[in-house]
This record gives sequence, C-alpha cells and structure tokens, in this order.
Amino acid sequence: MADETISVAEDQKPFALDRSKTGRAGCKKCKQKIDVGTIRIAKIVPSPFGSGLMKSWYHMNCILEVFAKQRKTTRKIESVDDLEGWNSLSKEDQKEVLSHLDLPDDGRISKLNTTPVPTLKPEPSTSTSKITSSSYDEMHKDNSFREFRRLCADVANASSYLKKTSIVKEFFTNGSNKDGFKGDLLLWCRLLLPGAVKRIYNLQSKQLVKLFSRIFNENQEKMLEDLEQGDVAETVGVFFEKNKKLLPAKKSLLTLQQVDNFLEELSTMTKEEEQMQHFTEIANKCTVNDLKIVIRLIKHDLRINAGPKHILEAVHPDAYQAFQASRDISSIITRVTPTVGAVKQTNLTIGIQLLTPVLPMLAQACKSVNDAVKKCPNGFYSEIKYDGERVQVHKKGSEFKYYSRSLKPVLPHKVNHFKNFIPQAFPYGKDLILDSEILLVDKETGKPLPFGSLGKHKKDEFHNATVCLFVFDCIFYNGESLLQKPLKVRRKILEENMVEIENHIMFSEKQEVHDPKDLELMMTKVFKLGLEGLVIKDLLSTYEPGKRHWLKVKKDYLMGGAMADSADLVVLGAWYGTGQKGGMMSVFLMGCYNEKAQNWCTVTKVHGGHDDNTLARLQDELDMVKISKNVSRVPDWLNCTKTMVPDFVARDPKAQPVWEITGAEFTKHDVHTAAGISIRFPRVTRIRNDKDWKSATTLSELKVLYEKSKDTSDFTLSSAGHNSNTSTPQKETTSPSPKKNRQVDPTEDNLSRVKRKLEVKKETIDVLDVTGTITFKRDIVQVPKDENDQPPEKKLRVSKGPPDFFVGVKMNIPNIPGKELLKRHFIACGGELLPEDKIEEATHFIVTQYTRKDQFIPGIENVDVAWLWDCIKLQRLQKCSIYFRKP
Repeated sequence: MADETISVAEDQKPFALDRSKTGRAGCKKCKQKIDVGTIRIAKIVPSPFGSGLMKSWYHMNCILEVFAKQRKTTRKIESVDDLEGWNSLSKEDQKEVLSHLDLPDDGRISKLNTTPVPTLKPEPSTSTSKITSSSYDEMHKDNSFREFRRLCADVANASSYLKKTSIVKEFFTNGSNKDGFKGDLLLWCRLLLPGAVKRIYNLQSKQLVKLFSRIFNENQEKMLEDLEQGDVAETVGVFFEKNKKLLPAKKSLLTLQQVDNFLEELSTMTKEEEQMQHFTEIANKCTVNDLKIVIRLIKHDLRINAGPKHILEAVHPDAYQAFQASRDISSIITRVTPTVGAVKQTNLTIGIQLLTPVLPMLAQACKSVNDAVKKCPNGFYSEIKYDGERVQVHKKGSEFKYYSRSLKPVLPHKVNHFKNFIPQAFPYGKDLILDSEILLVDKETGKPLPFGSLGKHKKDEFHNATVCLFVFDCIFYNGESLLQKPLKVRRKILEENMVEIENHIMFSEKQEVHDPKDLELMMTKVFKLGLEGLVIKDLLSTYEPGKRHWLKVKKDYLMGGAMADSADLVVLGAWYGTGQKGGMMSVFLMGCYNEKAQNWCTVTKVHGGHDDNTLARLQDELDMVKISKNVSRVPDWLNCTKTMVPDFVARDPKAQPVWEITGAEFTKHDVHTAAGISIRFPRVTRIRNDKDWKSATTLSELKVLYEKSKDTSDFTLSSAGHNSNTSTPQKETTSPSPKKNRQVDPTEDNLSRVKRKLEVKKETIDVLDVTGTITFKRDIVQVPKDENDQPPEKKLRVSKGPPDFFVGVKMNIPNIPGKELLKRHFIACGGELLPEDKIEEATHFIVTQYTRKDQFIPGIENVDVAWLWDCIKLQRLQKCSIYFRKP
C-alpha cells in the first residue's frame, strides 16, 4: 500500500459501518462530530500518513449527499456485501441502514432514494402507534397544538410536582371547554413525554442550526453564536421571527395529529434536502412559539420539568407503576381510557414483557451499619458492588437483547459473545430476564479490571482478559414474572437454574447477614481490596422497578463524608451550560500544577456544588478567555487532551481561585493529563479563599493522595447504639467469588489466633462518628516480653494499634462538626488534648470561621481543621504551611 494509486485488496471491503463509540470522529462532509451511538459509514481509503488504509467517517445522510454529487464511475454502496461490520449490527440497525440507503430486503441497491417528500396533509394520523379506545375529533380544541403549548407553559410554571400532576389531571378530565376531555389521550401522553417515548431523528443542535440557516437564508455563524446560550429552540425562534424569507403564521392552526405526522415522517429522513423541504412545510403553518415547541419535541425535552410520573399519574394512579414495568404506554392508555374522569377507577395489573426493557431497581445511600439494620429488619444480602456497567439481559428462545441502566441497547462488542454462554449457564431457561453487571476480568486471577476498560479500544489493551457477566437477580423465568417474589426466593430460583461458566457467566458475590458485625467485616474487606462498595438488599423485598429501596455503601458516604477523597484544585477553564444554565459558564475544568514540566494538568471537570447565586457571581469573578473549544487556541501552559478543550481558558492560571473538589474516589482516566489521575463523581465542596495556586494540590501531591486513598479503608465500623446481644447471629452463607469459593469466618481473626497462644492485654477505644451512629474499634495490644521468643523469621505477629504520628502535637479542639470523632482519632494516634485553661501550652491551634482576631495565637502553628482530617486519612503529619489560616 506504499503507492497511493494501489487498489484495495480483494478481501478488503470498500466501506465500513458501526455505531460511534466515543463521539471523537468528525464527519468528512459536514465537519460536525458524530455523536456517540449514532450509526456512521466510512469510506476505506489509502492512508496519507504511510502504508495501509484508513477510515473516513460520515453521517449516513452526509454520505448519501456525497454519492449524489460524485461521478458515476466512482464507487458507491451497491449491496451489504460492500459494508464491513454489517453482520455485527443488530437487526434493528440493519433495517435502519437498509431504509436509509433504499436497499430492498435482498440487500441489493437499485437506486438511491431521490423522490420528493410528500406534502404535509391534515388527515388523521395513520401511525401504528395510535391506539385509543375512545373516539375523538381531530379539529376539536382539545386536539389543537395551541392547547398543547398552553398546557406545557402551565406545567412549566408550576413549582410543585403535585401541582404539575394536578394541572394535567384537570385538563385530561375536563378539557379546554370544561365539558369533558375530547382529545386523543394517547397522543397527548406520547407528545408530553418525548424523552420516554422516543423517535430517532439523528438531528443534533448544530445540524438543526445548519438546516434553518439555509431555510431562513441567515448567517450560520451568527446562529451558532446565539446557540451558545444553550437552547436551540430559542435560537431558531429568534431567527424565525426576524427572517424575511419565511414569515411566521399569525395564528396557530396546527393540530396534534399534524405535528405527530410531521415527526413520524421526519424520523425516516436522512437527506438534508428532504429535511429542509419538510421543515419548510411545517414552518409555513407555525407561529414562532409553535416552531419552538416542535424543535423541543425533536430534542426530546419540552423544558417543563415533568416526567412520566407526573403525566401518567394524572391519567391513573397505577399508570406510572405499570409503565415502569412494561414501558408500553399504548396498552396502558388503552386500558385506562374508559375510566378517565370516572369516580371509580380500576387497578392496573403490573406486568413485564420479554424484549421490552424494565426500569432497573436502584439503591439509595447508606451512611452507617445502624442505618442498614434499621431499614432491613428481616436480614439482608450484602453484595459486592462491582465497578462495571449495569446490564439487563432478555432471552426469548434464541433471541437476545441487552439493555443499559438507561434502557438503551448495549454496544454489541460488549455483549454479543454472551449468546454462546447464556444457554450453557441456563440449560433449562427458555425465556428469562436477568439483572446483572458486566466488567472485564483477568482470565488468570479472576480479578475485575478498572472501570472504563470495557471500551472497544481500551479492551484491546488487556489481552489476557474477557468480559464477564455477574448475575445478581432474575425477574422473569420461563413465562413467570418474579417481580412480586421475595429476594430470597428469586435468588434461590437463580441459583437452582444457573450453572457458572468461569470468567463468562458468574454469580455476584454475596453474604447473608443477620449480625451487624458481619457487615462491618465485609465493608472493611471490600474497601481494602479497592472495590467500589456494597449493595444491601432486604431478604423479603420484592423487585420494584425504578424504586430506590436497596441500599449502597460507599466510602464517601460514611462518617459524614470524612472518608471521601478530595483535592484542592485550580480553575483552569470552563464550558457553557445547557438548559437553564445555557449561555453561562457552569461546567469547570479543574487541574493542578506540574512542578517538573512547569505547566498545568487537567484532573477533572465539575458541574455540581454551586448554587445559582454563586454561579452568577462567578461569571464576573473568573478571568477567562473564550477559545470556543478550538484546539489551536489552547495556551502553552495548559497540557490538555482534545476531549477536554473547553469553551473558555483562564487568562492567568496563577490568578485563578482554588476549590476543594470531593468525589467518591481517585481513579484513572486517560482523557486527563495529571498522570491520568482523576476524581470520580466530583463536586465542589468549598471555595478555598484561604489558598492560592502555590498552596493548592500539586501533581506530586496528587500522586501521593492517589496512592494513599486505598489505605484509608483500614478500619472497622460498629453500629453504635445497637445492642448486639439482642441480634440473632445465624450461619452465614456466601456465594462463590469471581474466581473461587471463599468462606468468611467473622469470628476468627489474627488477633483471636494470637490471644490463644499469648496472654495479651487489649484496650479498645470506641471512636464515634459525627452523628454518633458509627464507631471505629481501635485495638491497642500489649504483648508481655517472653524470654523464649521464637527466632525473628518465625515470630508471631501481633495486630498493631494506630500509628502515633500525632506524638508531640498538643492542641485544644474547638466546637466544630465531628469534634468527638477528631478527639478520639487525635488521642489514639498519640496527640495530647489540652483543656481550654492550658491552651498556652499548645503547639497547634485550630482556626475556624468563628475565631476572633484576639484569639489568634502567634508563634505556633495556626491551621485549618482540614489539616487534622488529612493527617488522619493519610496516616502521617501534613505540612502546616499548606493549611495555614488567619482568623
């Protein structure tokens, strides 16, 4: 392939297609990014960078335009045999490609579809999704698009969620004329829930701007500049109102059926000229506000801050719960239509359907052992919380479907191979729905690999690894729904009918817990192993789709967040927000200084933690330069990957503020340049006005924090206030681990084995947390000297007490949150706690926001309380100069 004119090899197909994996590739025609999950087509062309081939990617509609303009002798897609990756697509994707390319069922192309789009007609919709059990008049006021807009405005203006539901219920009961609702109820619900009942248009904001700039004959760059305000509907509305080529209608005469027909036809179009003609036809009948709502329907966001719960509960009290299980809005509306407006309403039976995704059951934060015992009085399963991707598996005969946590199809490269193993794992399972987690595991050790390694390119880096399905629940088996069965029964059915296939289909590791001490031990073990945490489930709980009735235990939830990972980072850049925060900087690029390279590295992007008033103030306080994500305009001082190029960068990073960023854990991500270190689930917890760039966390310090973060899990929790004598310890049962069976004996630890051989004096210090519901158990062990000690290499090791890094530190701890917890840590680690009358002997003084200037003690170390917490978390004294604080 060294010669540029060499032809493609015989076994090399001229085109390729797949779904975009990362969203980084740009279309060679329109120059826009191809969004993640969008089907794209590539021409296989010689690489200009040397020998070999490369793929030039296009949107499907863009490559059709290229085909239409190229010479007749230039190669086009003549059949599916020309497409690399065709067999890896799902049947639905194949049908979509065939329809876009105008390929008949045999996969041969006769002629690219160039027939004009039929004009918009006012006849009633013939969409197959329209099902209603009551007659309606299309031209009635209850079916007008103007009434739809009015209801959307009323719902958006309602501040209470109950009020939103009440407004919708009032309209669905009485109608616009207060004489009974006479509209198409199913169509109303479908249009009010564009995000729950989606059509696929493949039209992003910039593509819409491009289309309407041509329709209105307006400058595209000006429209894109207006788009920075964050709402494409407002942008289109502004230019629709002032353009002179296509004038808005003076009065809204559109019906819901006309808009529904328009959207249905739009979802089948891929060619730009067809889309322009289609938009022109509907725009001729639209007022400015009409067109805004049409655009928002296309974007699947009406901006009314109401979801399925608010709309469907206005139809029937059980409609939302039924929708969570079945996702079939048509059948739900059909069944409840006769009861709308009636005094007596029938109950809806909740059912699930194979190959239709079910909303997954979720978990809420658990902040203590005592919290778990209180909420799960029947005993519970404590399951490992794997750091992978949630997958719902549907099997119907030989057909398989895989859905993500957000109910979208899972990318084929992650799950396609499971169709070979699931029948082996479930030899008698004809039809089933499984709740599970997928992650990459090492074939030799069975150890899970880091989060994010499932990506197609990432996975290739791990040659000795495979994607494994960890199954933790079964909600449908051989024609029977298991939703209403207790967890213990569901798990028994799962274990009786599933055979593990090592490193491919495995049970999630669990432990049945009745004694709080067993949970403490499992929590400690999980955190020491660096795993994400635990999920706690009541043994008698049913599976409730969409409900947060499970509990999740993560390190950053415990002790009032004291165990969370945090760093003091500098604001290096920002992005425009979307929605209500459109047009303002609301997402921020945080980073640290690299002393060796003398430049700034990116660590994370954060958008949570500021209230509206703070955000408004930051717009003026932050000194930023707009670069509009232009890579060529990134300053030399910023080491930044293309993915992290922001809309704005700091004019001078050394003049930027320092923020305390807290997250679930330090992690690795290659999009960031601080040695790949990042913070998972970041949020701003404090604006550090007492720090500047010199005292902020540097790259070398960040590396230490990353290495030490796993060591902060060396503790044992205890359920303070819970009487262990009244608990009922039972024989625990453990399921197999990813690699081998392990039995945990919570009553046998290293200390117990030592005590059987030596006379040990032990003093236990109870360390309460901020709320007083959790304690640390600190064991201080003294072993009497024995003249007949064994040789050093055989000498028995005894559990050590806490490290004594606070030896020599004298201080008084003021009344601050977590005072009791800090006192016990301070004393346990060698510190000397002084009473207030002896504060003149102190070596360190804690300065708080309430400290007066006359209380300031010169000549000693005056530090922020964060110094104490960081010393405890990192198990060593920190430099006081970094934490210096003036009152």
